[in-house]
Amino acid sequence: MDLTVPEYAYMFGFLQADGHLARGSGQKGRLTVELSAQDVALLREFQKLTPYYSSITERTRSTNFADVHTSAIWRLCSLEARNKINALGLPYGHKSRTIAPPSGAFSARDYLRGIIDADGSVGSTSQGFPYISLTTASTAIGAYVCSYAQQVTGATRTLKRNARDGIYNVLYTKENSQRLAADLYYEDCLALERKRVAAASLTAWIRPADMRVAPERRRWSEQEDRVLLRLGDYVQAAKELGRTEKSCCIRLWRLQTKKLPLPTHQ
Repeated sequence: MDLTVPEYAYMFGFLQADGHLARGSGQKGRLTVELSAQDVALLREFQKLTPYYSSITERTRSTNFADVHTSAIWRLCSLEARNKINALGLPYGHKSRTIAPPSGAFSARDYLRGIIDADGSVGSTSQGFPYISLTTASTAIGAYVCSYAQQVTGATRTLKRNARDGIYNVLYTKENSQRLAADLYYEDCLALERKRVAAASLTAWIRPADMRVAPERRRWSEQEDRVLLRLGDYVQAAKELGRTEKSCCIRLWRLQTKKLPLPTHQ
């Protein structure tokens, strides 16, 4: 499983996000991936890529989302295969917060497409705006997505877990999502077919002539915070930092009331 090969990088990203590695008694255990039956073609591709015996079965059951739901399950039991996948960074058992990008060389956009196909969404909002999003509990994965997408789109994102369930939600819309989709879902790449179709559809959106392009939000740096605290005057700080008085006033109040962490090495 050479992760510099696009297909294996994609497969590993998908397994990290949507696969489950379980231990059994002795040296027994299995790797499983369960998808909707409509996505069984992807599991067959994984089966072809794997030089060990594996099986694909189907089951039909009632779920919270449908009275009748048919899923396809890929199972791989080989100890050698499990050891390899585990060594690359797929833990046994619960893994949502601990997975991270591989430490060695790997094909970045293929790996990330695997993560998005498993745990992300691609499509259009109710207002018709194209988007790509990722939901993850892993800080390392969330940070990697933000870093990679910034290189492709120029858009910056700040990671923050939501208060309800402690999950990161990373979202790109409009032109940023179009650029990211074009990079990740290139011609003839291995992908979930429905996500590939959705990614291709994003190109149809054109910004209306009267829709303003909002500038990227300027992030506060620790150096700016130090200047703001040293001056203690938002009017003077606005002139020195090239920011609005309103933003300096709000930032200074948040720092002084410790609603924001103070900069280090003041």
